[in-house]
Amino acid sequence: MDLTDACIYPYPLGDSSVWRMALEAGELGFDSIVALDSACPYEGGVRVLRGALIQEKTVKAAIGQVRRVGSGAEVVLVEGGDLSFNRGVLSIRGIHILRQIHRTPRNAFDHIAARMAAERSVAIDIDLQPLVQGRGSVRQRALQRYADILRLQRHFRFPLTVSSSARSILDLRSPRECAALCSLFGMQESEVRAALSTVGRLLSPRGAVRVVA
Repeated sequence: MDLTDACIYPYPLGDSSVWRMALEAGELGFDSIVALDSACPYEGGVRVLRGALIQEKTVKAAIGQVRRVGSGAEVVLVEGGDLSFNRGVLSIRGIHILRQIHRTPRNAFDHIAARMAAERSVAIDIDLQPLVQGRGSVRQRALQRYADILRLQRHFRFPLTVSSSARSILDLRSPRECAALCSLFGMQESEVRAALSTVGRLLSPRGAVRVVA
């Protein structure tokens, strides 16, 4: 898996079937996608990984959800919260990705959390949805948060992923479009390509992939 969209929402969470989204992702240049609550065999040469998104308010509840997800998901994602929550979930075994940090307070992901993510190989997700659909202060806030995450990533070297959060085939973005959007907060094309290949590296025998959103 060289290029992976780290989070999409196929039907019934979105309005396009996982089959149709896999075909479209393949035409855009991806060889794999992480589909929440959905999975299907290789479709048009695209591997569909079953993802589970954990949305809890406490670390204890998140631990319970990770246990319930068990082996039913190939990629476990957790939705970020405040600083104590993020530090707590980063220590949970079985989580691959922490996402939607742009929605959290600015101090919710600091240098200690960055070091923990690097040590435990938990990826931090760059969700492109607020850059595509956000307006005004919402978009500006996301750009600033992603610039902060990128600055920490360049220092601590924790994994990054890139996701479209697509709910239809129209929301999917090609790798080139991903690079153009990420350039808005200073991310280099080579860094975007590396982030798009993170899921494959996490799932390889040398590492493990867990998504926390």
